[in-house]
Amino acid sequence: MTSAYQHLTHTFRRLAHFGHLGAIAGWDMQTMMPAGGSQARGEALAELSVLRHEILTAKEVGVWLDQAQQEDLNDVEAANLLEMRRAWQQASLLPASLVEAKSIAGSRCEHAWRQQRPANDWQGFAANLKEVVRLSREEAEIRAQANGCSRYDALLDVFEPGMTSAQLDRTFGDLKQWLPQLLQQIVDKQAQESVTLPEGPFAIESQRQLGLSIMQRLGFDFNAGRLDVSAHPFCGGVPQDVRITTRYRENEFLSAMMGVIHETGHARYEQNLPAAWADQPVAHARSTAIHESQSLFFEMQLARSTEFLQLILPQAVAQFGAQPALSAENFVRLNQRVKPGFIRVDADEVSYPAHVILRYEIEQALISGEIEVDDIPAIWQEKMQSYLGIDTRDNYRDGCMQDIHWTDGAFGYFPTYTLGAMYAAQLFQAVKRALPQVESLIRNGELQPVFDWLQQNIWQHGSRFSTRQLITQATGEDLNPQYFRQHLENRYLPR
Repeated sequence: MTSAYQHLTHTFRRLAHFGHLGAIAGWDMQTMMPAGGSQARGEALAELSVLRHEILTAKEVGVWLDQAQQEDLNDVEAANLLEMRRAWQQASLLPASLVEAKSIAGSRCEHAWRQQRPANDWQGFAANLKEVVRLSREEAEIRAQANGCSRYDALLDVFEPGMTSAQLDRTFGDLKQWLPQLLQQIVDKQAQESVTLPEGPFAIESQRQLGLSIMQRLGFDFNAGRLDVSAHPFCGGVPQDVRITTRYRENEFLSAMMGVIHETGHARYEQNLPAAWADQPVAHARSTAIHESQSLFFEMQLARSTEFLQLILPQAVAQFGAQPALSAENFVRLNQRVKPGFIRVDADEVSYPAHVILRYEIEQALISGEIEVDDIPAIWQEKMQSYLGIDTRDNYRDGCMQDIHWTDGAFGYFPTYTLGAMYAAQLFQAVKRALPQVESLIRNGELQPVFDWLQQNIWQHGSRFSTRQLITQATGEDLNPQYFRQHLENRYLPR
């Protein structure tokens, strides 16, 4: 006789298979699909979203969840059941019509954004974004009513289970107290240091080859993934077929290089999630902030270290030839340069949190109804000026239109970037305790012990533990933002 739990594992395996198809179709839409396919692809993905929603919210699933609760399950199965119930509860709140409408509106907004951003067309973008925001507010209200929380907290919980805006306000409030002064100190210090910019052009194919060689050094499994180009870098696909992307500019190569490293961090996490539980919720990444902690561990903690930069410098010289900018000292300075700028994804790790806090504050007000879409540019300008001293008036392309996240209603996502940076600093500190010689290992290209530590403490667990349990087991304590501050001070203002 088939148990309730077995019925559930079969159902979630079906959902995973449909999710696999959706992930690859979504990747194709952002990388390979001709513009004329946008509407048809959007409708197809919406239909797939509705199908998955119907399977997950079927009446018998709720019955099986209750029955399975009484069955004899081991620890991993119990954790899987917990994740199944969470997925079912999240989905059951929303009517299929809203799921479909959100998918269509998101596809339309994202596709149009690709042309509207280069054209600096805020008015055209805003028209589509208003519908996305309207539907996101509708979703947020439904979730908030069910969970007894604010609209924004209801959406935040989708990406970061257990996190609240009250906790974020405390964490970010503390960050805003000390970060501006630290940023200014670092900028003043670096103003005394000369740095030579690399001389291009840098051929796209040479940049691609550099990225591929670094991915190989970082342990990316090319038998289970690939590198492509998109308007906005991302990591997609599924653990057995991870698709990462970057974007190239011929006048400089560092942003694409670091973008590849960042996405490789996401990809290594995906490729090393528990294969024995593939197709089950317990094998998913724990949360968005934990996912970001892995990409930022790779990009910021590891790749921007002096040891790693010196390790990969010969690979850069092999692609672009020797030049003054690619001396050992200058290459490190280039990649540890702190300079507030317009673009979040190109930001240094010191000014980056200001980009995130700005977006967090705007989307919080947008979802609560305190502001409307038409208010965004003025508020964006005010906060960019206040936090980073940058003027974005009438520059929507490099201002409030630069990100892809709001196009499909991913409100509640942005805070996880800075949470991820904090987790990454805390994790790297734990690595240092476990591997006191880690700097020497990195300098010599012996990275496997670091990856083994991540595999043992983060990757292999998937969603078996809560975020708090996972971090506490790995580092000995819950999230402690002090490690992030110490990291920035040690790297940029060493005593």
